[in-house]
Amino acid sequence: MSADAQLLRAAASGTDAAVVEALERRANIEARDQRGRTALLLAASEDHITVATILVGRGADVNAVDDQQDTPFLVTGVTGSVGMLEAMLPGKPNTRLRNRFGGVAVIPAAERGHAAYVKAVLDTTDIEVNHVNDLGWTALLEAVILGDGGPRHQEVVRELLAHGADRTFADRDGVTAYEHAVARGQREVAALLGG
Repeated sequence: MSADAQLLRAAASGTDAAVVEALERRANIEARDQRGRTALLLAASEDHITVATILVGRGADVNAVDDQQDTPFLVTGVTGSVGMLEAMLPGKPNTRLRNRFGGVAVIPAAERGHAAYVKAVLDTTDIEVNHVNDLGWTALLEAVILGDGGPRHQEVVRELLAHGADRTFADRDGVTAYEHAVARGQREVAALLGG
């Protein structure tokens, strides 16, 4: 097996020693699989924090874009892994890079109810809390429209508001997050958003 193939396989499986061995065999740290994913993106997708820490420490690009417009940093918003987010920070992630839906990392995290991640990414990076994706939604709108209104999404809404989310921003139909919450019967979220 080539060193590059070994690196990709080891990163995907979280095998730290095999990652180091592949790098010692002079694997290209930015080698890509058939979908354009680097070893760091594979590690991030599977939440292999130790592998990611090794790769970032050796200069792996946290902003390498794959065939689906994902990057190692963007994927942390999907997984909601605070540990992986922290592993990415030394690599200086570009918080302006957008996924295939035009969103930045905080938006999928808000949708999925990853409250600890939302707090961490807003506390530790310059990510734009009011970024608008291709659907015309901010993280706050996405948390309400695609969330379930339960405790996790309530905490996401609290964190977004605490970090300056614009509660008056409306979607393309002129509907605010508050109005969406009321329409969906999310009483606790509606109370957080106020009228």
